[in-house]
Amino acid sequence: MGLLTIIRKARLKEKQVRILMLGLDNAGKTTICKAILGEDVDEVSPTLGFNIRTIVHQGYSLNVWDIGGQTSLRPYWRNYFEQTDAVIWVVDSSDRARMEDCRRELHELLKEERLMGASLLVYANKQDIGNAMTVDEISTALDLPALTSSHHWSIQPCSARYVVPSAPPGAASAAQPTNPNGTPASSALNLSNRCGKADPRILAGLDWVVGEVGSRVYYGTQNAFTPVPDAPIPAAP
Repeated sequence: MGLLTIIRKARLKEKQVRILMLGLDNAGKTTICKAILGEDVDEVSPTLGFNIRTIVHQGYSLNVWDIGGQTSLRPYWRNYFEQTDAVIWVVDSSDRARMEDCRRELHELLKEERLMGASLLVYANKQDIGNAMTVDEISTALDLPALTSSHHWSIQPCSARYVVPSAPPGAASAAQPTNPNGTPASSALNLSNRCGKADPRILAGLDWVVGEVGSRVYYGTQNAFTPVPDAPIPAAP
């Protein structure tokens, strides 16, 4: 039995996933982590170093390294690249002025040999802000299609400061996503009930990460949840 096989079998037993959460400063990285864990997102201080958060999702332990994005800290990102399974790149969708900086930093990051093959999830955060760029605009601004040959990637709109919409009496079921046959969808909206007030779209992104890393690293591990791309997700007010 080869060493690689032994390592993979050990990882399969533990189902550990190492994730780097990166992006420019003030993109909302720490706020997203706190929202997923059901913590208060009203007061979040800038991350001056790094935080390590463990998120249990679909039977996996996601070890998320939330690293500060200030200009002075970016040269130190490379210290955390080893054994990374996925990169979550968080974008402030309203920060049009720094979108070129965001693109440049992302593409330079993904040239690193130690990150080759890592799955890439882009969170287009702050969609609740009026002048936020759309997913298509951000995908074009970051030139994500150019990464297709080196990384599997996905982009997900979201709001770290999501407010759960209130439904009128008797209309609660109307907000539930459904499959084309009318049956309730096993969707990110249902998953949000397990993670406090997190935006269901954030959890849809985690589903994608788990599916990607699970199929690539864990020998065809199957996930119970299959995302429904066209399921309606209530927008933040």
